[in-house]
Amino acid sequence: MIDVVGISAAGWEALGPGERALLEGARVIVGGERHLALLPEHVAAERRTWPRPLREGLPDLLASLGQPADADSRSGAGVVALASGDPLRSGIASTLIDLLGADQVRVHPSLASDTLARARMGWSAERVEVITTVGRDLRRVLPSLAPGARLVVLLSDGSGPAELAALLTDRGWGASRVTAWWHLGGDDEGSARSRASTWELPRTPDLVLCCVEAAPDDASTDGTADESGAETTTAAALGPVPGRPEATFASDGQITKRDVRASALAHLRPADGGHLWDLGAGSGAVGIEWCLAAPRTRCTSVERDPGRAARIRATADDLGVGARLTVLTADLADGLDVVLGDGGDAAPDAVFVGGGLTEELADEAWTRLPVGGRFVAHAVTLQTEAVLVALHGRTGGALTRLSVEHARPLGRYLSWTPARPVVQLAAVRTRSGITEGEA
Repeated sequence: MIDVVGISAAGWEALGPGERALLEGARVIVGGERHLALLPEHVAAERRTWPRPLREGLPDLLASLGQPADADSRSGAGVVALASGDPLRSGIASTLIDLLGADQVRVHPSLASDTLARARMGWSAERVEVITTVGRDLRRVLPSLAPGARLVVLLSDGSGPAELAALLTDRGWGASRVTAWWHLGGDDEGSARSRASTWELPRTPDLVLCCVEAAPDDASTDGTADESGAETTTAAALGPVPGRPEATFASDGQITKRDVRASALAHLRPADGGHLWDLGAGSGAVGIEWCLAAPRTRCTSVERDPGRAARIRATADDLGVGARLTVLTADLADGLDVVLGDGGDAAPDAVFVGGGLTEELADEAWTRLPVGGRFVAHAVTLQTEAVLVALHGRTGGALTRLSVEHARPLGRYLSWTPARPVVQLAAVRTRSGITEGEA
């Protein structure tokens, strides 16, 4: 059994009597050098620092803590880990629970830094999203940006506030108010505040986070149009709803157009933690929008063209969902057993087939879905349309022909210009295998 005690920058004096007793009675205390330095001299336990790299070194460390180091050790006391604030907020407690199980880890949280930050800002918990970028790509912030959004962004070090302000400014959110807080709750607590576009402090002390009040620049308040009338990408125009402008995605033209894409995602129904297989991904727009549509969603995109696969990775990173999207460069003609393996943890909650559709691929993808899993496929040729019609006979669901026309200039006037029609099959896998009614 390991007790994990959260300790704030206020140190020993801010701990409760129960937590102090745990530390005073411990045989071994494990923590970072900064946390261990907060302990008073009368705490006599052996002090051990975390291994580096942490995850790889933890099993050996934990094994060595299982027994007293020598005969003089106090075998009646246990092992206590020290962590920052709430150890389950991107902290060591989550890692220990993954390794040992929840019944072997007792967590004793103190006030987390994001809680203290909200208190300083006067923000209610219900109105704030907390995002950790510690050891992660700062672009993870981007999917959460919306006019009026309040974000608490946890940062790796003192360079984070300036980097965050630069990112916001570059993406059209320079009007956002950024407040950096460091050493919250401690004697060295401090802060700095500025619009993102006018941020001047190159570096703050470490142990820093930022509170962001998101506001788009004036030029990004609404979507704009290019000379052809097509909407171009602006920060605030993206919003949370699928069907983003084509300009959002790097593409060689092989892309599911926004109106049809919005229909596909409406049938796929992204949900918290859901996993999508995007087969024949092209630009990756469907899979990327799946990841943007709900928290903790994941996508495995399969694209045979290496250039397109590279663009999918770059776009996902650029929009802040790269960590949740896996791109496989493979030919679907080789079969899903070869391309994806037997599923395992990568098993899908939904499947979208946008390219490379064959009868074999459709059947194989359909059978990989669990009960309740959703299947959507598109066809633009007579041959692939025939595949979908035949599949519909086996799966049921909604078979729809989508035809979209856009008004475009014709001389001095406007005329309707049709896009290529798309046949869409949307089905939900049931125990019988047949979708009853609309998907």
